[in-house]
Amino acid sequence: MMAGENKLDSKIQLISDQSRLEIDRWIKKYPEEQKRSAVMSALRIVQDQNNGYLTNDLMDAVAEYLDMPSIAVYEVATFYSMYELEPVGRHKICICTNISCMLCGSDNIVGHLTKQLGINLGQTTPDGRFTLKEVECLGACVDAPMFQIGDTYYGNLTAEKIDKILEGLD
Repeated sequence: MMAGENKLDSKIQLISDQSRLEIDRWIKKYPEEQKRSAVMSALRIVQDQNNGYLTNDLMDAVAEYLDMPSIAVYEVATFYSMYELEPVGRHKICICTNISCMLCGSDNIVGHLTKQLGINLGQTTPDGRFTLKEVECLGACVDAPMFQIGDTYYGNLTAEKIDKILEGLD
């Protein structure tokens, strides 16, 4: 906490007890003076705590918790595509459109999804169920074309396979 700031002004309280415990496990992986190295994990943890997106207050809380400038946390959150700064659907579908997936038909996958869901890349369905996000690479080129929903990768996608995947989601 900074000088002149009292406990009531602390944004750390925005981070749940469970999230703080998880962040602490990441902090312990680094030398004591390098706890800032846990920033990416901390952002993921508080994003998960907040239904899949970060707010400025949550990023400030992470900065305070890791004893680093807020701008440094904002730089990380805005650079990496895994962080969301706006609300997302319950199921965020990250579609790889990089070269391997593109050569294997990711354009067809994007077309099918946008038609099925009635939204474009970067949008969320009106019911808040799905968000479509274009990503550069998910590191699973062998299964191209592919996408990720939550922590699960789906590869060798076809329209039929996509329809079954979507039907199986709540």
